[in-house]
Amino acid sequence: MKNEGLEIGCFLISILALLLLGGCNSAHGDPAAEAPPPVTVVPDLDVSLFSVDHPEHFPIATATERISTSKLVVTGTVMPDIARNVPVISLATGRVVAIHARLGDTVQKGQLLLSIRSDDVASGFSDYKKAAADEVLARAQLERATDLYKHGAIAMNDLQVAQDTEDKAKVDLETTEEHLRLLGNDPQKPKGVVDVYAPVSGVITDQQVTNAAGVQALGSNPFTISDLSYVWVVCDVYENDLPNVHLGDTAEVALNAYPDKIITGKIGNIGAILDPNLRTAKVRIEVRNPGMIRMGMFATATFHGQKKETHTEVPASAILHIHDRDWVYVPAPNQKFRRLEVVGGDALPNHMQEIKSGIAPGQQVVANPLVLEHAIEQ
Repeated sequence: MKNEGLEIGCFLISILALLLLGGCNSAHGDPAAEAPPPVTVVPDLDVSLFSVDHPEHFPIATATERISTSKLVVTGTVMPDIARNVPVISLATGRVVAIHARLGDTVQKGQLLLSIRSDDVASGFSDYKKAAADEVLARAQLERATDLYKHGAIAMNDLQVAQDTEDKAKVDLETTEEHLRLLGNDPQKPKGVVDVYAPVSGVITDQQVTNAAGVQALGSNPFTISDLSYVWVVCDVYENDLPNVHLGDTAEVALNAYPDKIITGKIGNIGAILDPNLRTAKVRIEVRNPGMIRMGMFATATFHGQKKETHTEVPASAILHIHDRDWVYVPAPNQKFRRLEVVGGDALPNHMQEIKSGIAPGQQVVANPLVLEHAIEQ
């Protein structure tokens, strides 16, 4: 009886051990079932590559090579030639009674500009009349002394004194007469007004007087007349670009108001002092005024260097402008087209345009990418 109980206990322990072993095997799982799924490789999508149904319908053009010199483009302002500025001065002090020209007017040499009421004129006429009266008296005394000397009534010394008095009277008369002419008056037409005339022909670029204003002799310039047949275009050139600018070189000037008209000028001066803030030097271009240039106009100057450079040019229609960028389409394998970004340059003759970077000479591009773009969108 005791042995049977022991056998039953061993049997139950064996069953319990088998159950525990089965649970452990279930907890570990099947390694094959837990392996990661196989990797599926998806080819990369090239967003710059496009395909169309009939690629042969789009004509192809070949980029060509263009040899040109280096150039530098800067901005500037039109200014008058300082050497051609002529001040209009008055030699009489007084009050302005009339102004016959104004700022911006075009005047001719000898044209009346200003009338001034001056006491200097009255004083000048007084001195002139006194000198004239003294000269008349001196001449009469000389004639009388000459007659008396011929008859032996006076000595040679008295005749010489009379001659000296007459000579001095003539000098005083001529001096006072010239003084009136210098003030702008005719000695034979007395008046108290001084007329100021234009010394040269040109444009009045500065005016410092108004009606009833006071004018100080040689103390101010009522007007400034500028000869605008030649003007200056003053440009700011950065320090790093100065090696490309040389004294005496020619420059092409385009005015912002007339961008289609190119005026050729000559570099007359390169500033010796740099602007400490901008690190630029003033470059002065002397330009002949064809009549349309006005003071203060903004201009763009192009300096051409001596170094030869190679550039790429394509038909202007081959460049597509999208989102402020320039693009071209080039043929790709499998009858596809690839869109490339380029940097456009200047417009060239014969409907061509320069490409600064993006493609090289000899590379093919689509001649009309706008049609291709529409075909891709469809």
